Amino acid sequence: MRKIILVVIAFISILSAKSQDSTVIKFKNQYKADAKNITVKFKDIEYKISSKDSLKLLLSPSDSFMVEGKDYNPKFYSKANIENENIIFLHKKFTWTDLLTPMFYIIFGGIWFIVFVIFAETGLFAGFFLPGDSLLFVTGIYSNDLVQSGLKINGTGSFINLIILGIIISTAGILGNYVGYWFGGKSGQFLFERKDSFFFRKKYLFQAKDFYEKHGGGAIVMARFLPIVRTFAPIVAGIVGMDKKKFALYNVIGCVAWVFTMLFAGHYLQQFFLSTFHFDLREHLEIIVIGIIFVSTAPLFFKFLFGKKNS
Repeated sequence: MRKIILVVIAFISILSAKSQDSTVIKFKNQYKADAKNITVKFKDIEYKISSKDSLKLLLSPSDSFMVEGKDYNPKFYSKANIENENIIFLHKKFTWTDLLTPMFYIIFGGIWFIVFVIFAETGLFAGFFLPGDSLLFVTGIYSNDLVQSGLKINGTGSFINLIILGIIISTAGILGNYVGYWFGGKSGQFLFERKDSFFFRKKYLFQAKDFYEKHGGGAIVMARFLPIVRTFAPIVAGIVGMDKKKFALYNVIGCVAWVFTMLFAGHYLQQFFLSTFHFDLREHLEIIVIGIIFVSTAPLFFKFLFGKKNS
C-alpha cells in the first residue's frame, strides 16, 4: 500500500512539473507605464522589481503570487492575469503626480477629459500646470481609439480621425483663450497686485506680459507652444486691451496650429517609428513626455538663466 501511495505521489509530481511553464512577466500600471519599486512574493521568496525589470517564474495554472509596493495595494495574481506580451497590469494608487501623466486623462476620461484639460490650461490661470503639449502628442498616438470609443465613429480612417479630434480640441482651446481674455479685461490690474498662492504665481504673469510686449499680437500664436506662457498670454491681452478682432484672428491661428501640429506629430511619428524601426512609442511614453516637457520649457529656462533681470 505504501508503495502505491509513493507511486501516486510521484506521478502527480511529474504531471505538476509538466504543467509548469517558465514565464517571463513584465509589470505595468494602468497608465501603460512600467511599474516601479514593487515586490513579488512567490513560494516564500521575495523578488524586488524596479522600473523596466521583468521576472521569470516557473508557474502552473494553479499557482499564485502576490504583488505589492508603495503605490500598489497587495494583490494576488496567477497565469490567468497575464495578458498579451506577458504583461500584468497593476492598479496604481492615485497620487498628485498622476495629473502630469497624459494617460491619466486618456484612460479615465477619454476625449472629453482631454477637451476639458486643453480648455482649462488655456483659459484658467489655475491650469498652468496641466500637460497640454504631451497630452496632445499622446492623443495623436491614440487618436483612432479615442474617436471610436469617445465619439462612437468607426471606419473613418486615421487622417479623418485626426481632423475630427483637431476640430473639437481646437474649439476648446479657442474658447479657453477667450475666457482668459475676458478674465484679463475684467480683472485688470488686480492680478498684478494679488499675492502668490498655490494656484497663482505672479512671476508667470510678468513673464507673459514681457513676452507679449516683445512680440505683440504674434505672442498669442507663439505662446501656444510655450507652457505656462500660453495660460497667461490671453489674460495679459485682456488686461492691456488688445483689439478683439485682432485677438480673435491670432487666437484661432495659434490654437489650430498648435493642436494640429501636436496631434499629427504624435500619430505619424508613431506610425513611422513602428513601421521603420519596429519601435512602439506607446511602450516609452514616460521618456517621450519628459522629452516634450524639456523641449517646450527650454526657452523659458534659457530666458530665466540668461535673460536680463528686470525689477
